[in-house]
Amino acid sequence: MYITTYMETFVATLQHSAAGFSAGKAVDLSSKDAQARLSRAGTAAFFKLARAWQLRDEPARRLLGGVSNGVFYQLKRGEKKTLDQDKLTRISLLLGIFRALNILYSRKLADAWIGLPNANPMFDGEAPLAYLIKGGVPALIRVRQLLDARRGGR
Repeated sequence: MYITTYMETFVATLQHSAAGFSAGKAVDLSSKDAQARLSRAGTAAFFKLARAWQLRDEPARRLLGGVSNGVFYQLKRGEKKTLDQDKLTRISLLLGIFRALNILYSRKLADAWIGLPNANPMFDGEAPLAYLIKGGVPALIRVRQLLDARRGGR
């Protein structure tokens, strides 16, 4: 099973009205209830994405905002942990990047893109992964916007 199922579950949970949310209203990620509801699918989707992108543990940890080794490996083993608003936001942005890449490119290139040197001035010749790690959430947003613009905003 590829990452799509986990991503769809995560997105559906974000939008599902039966979960107490309406499609027209943003999810309150500061709510402990929403965090608990989204954490399991978000964690599974993140680790599927990390495998698809062949991320080592350290860069994966840093994409999550620099979680401690202990917490990271608990999440990786599938232990039930509730993610905070920052981590859920990061995962949402990463899944958007993943999805956009898979719309724009073949699976092989989409999965490799994150680690390839990039001539776009935004990346200054480095791999997008380095840019994302250095820039945090603002960089995640910019890359997501770049890829969304390239695919026509759909």
